[in-house]
Amino acid sequence: MKNRVKSGLDVLYGDKGLQDSFKGNVALLCHNASVDGELVHATYRFEDIFGERFVKIFGPQHGFSTDAQDNMIETDHTVHPYFNVPVYSLYSETRVPTDEMLEGIDHLFVDMQDVGCRMYTYIYTLTLLLEKCASKDIEVIVLDRPNPLNGIDLEGNLLDMNFASFIGLHPIPVRHGMTIGEVAEMHQKYWVSEKANMRVIKMQGWSREMYYEDTGLPWLLPSPNIPRIDSTFTFPATVVFEGTELSEGRGTTQSLEIVGDPKIEPYSYYKKHLSKAMRDTGLKGFALRPITFLPTFQKHADRPCGGFQVHVIDRKTFTPWKVGQVLMRELYRHLGDEFQWKEPPYEYDYENMPIDIINGSDRLRHWVEKDGSLEALKEMEQYESYIDDFDSIKLY
Repeated sequence: MKNRVKSGLDVLYGDKGLQDSFKGNVALLCHNASVDGELVHATYRFEDIFGERFVKIFGPQHGFSTDAQDNMIETDHTVHPYFNVPVYSLYSETRVPTDEMLEGIDHLFVDMQDVGCRMYTYIYTLTLLLEKCASKDIEVIVLDRPNPLNGIDLEGNLLDMNFASFIGLHPIPVRHGMTIGEVAEMHQKYWVSEKANMRVIKMQGWSREMYYEDTGLPWLLPSPNIPRIDSTFTFPATVVFEGTELSEGRGTTQSLEIVGDPKIEPYSYYKKHLSKAMRDTGLKGFALRPITFLPTFQKHADRPCGGFQVHVIDRKTFTPWKVGQVLMRELYRHLGDEFQWKEPPYEYDYENMPIDIINGSDRLRHWVEKDGSLEALKEMEQYESYIDDFDSIKLY
């Protein structure tokens, strides 16, 4: 059996000298998946390490408890019933910690499992926090965790900053290849003029080619609709359907692994057209399976939907962003006038089309509408400058 990777939290908990280097009060930004290799939550470890100096907790989108569904569903501030410290929500009336929230903190730790995809908000909660703390006498410490999609493969278009939002604040591709600690390093080196007092506690034993199962670490859902590691691999393909009136599976037990709509009869469409259309692209590493499903909430609640499940067959050859965009194109053609783009608002943007916010560009929507070619889609993957920057901040 392979030796288990040690997360930044594991490293901190196992190093008394490192623990002793932190003087004064500490706070922790974390969520449901912030556990160590023994499945002990970071808050318990911080109680053990820092005792009464552990004074505040922060939670990202979906809440500290990771139970709030969907975007623009805010969580309240509260007091933790056991630790008896404030729990501040950074997905509430604000996504930036206020001066009052930060008062009395000397060290602010960040321990969040990311999914390696641009359209996932935890990295932006981190970078907004770094920007706020740049003017404060507060050290920000990022406890690093694995990128579950590995730290090598990049895919998708680079964010057009004209479409920047809370699900895309920085010029990175869809699969960005960074750990959350490397996002912090990239932010400090390239995306801000005023730097924070920041350091990363690196993992031990992680290497860039690793998928999450290779780490030996336990997987807990980092948000309510990413229950399985496979969900992280289908996420770059299916999250784009949030920008449509098709269901991306929310309200089912396979959210973000399936897509569908009450108007689709999946079996005949798959047999007569879709299977050949997807095969003709030459895209590999996946299979589409026609299904019917019944969402219990969100889009098309309590209405049977016909659709497709994306099965990952070979992670090394699977390119989820391309698969998702091509599937969008084919369903747009199939549904015709009954296909609907979702209308604003989306992630507090009341002007741009949600699909453009999610894609970080309007080019992909136009590509779908014009029945674009796979070659034209691949041409959007232009990020040589990103690769140079990425290479300069790699921690592993």
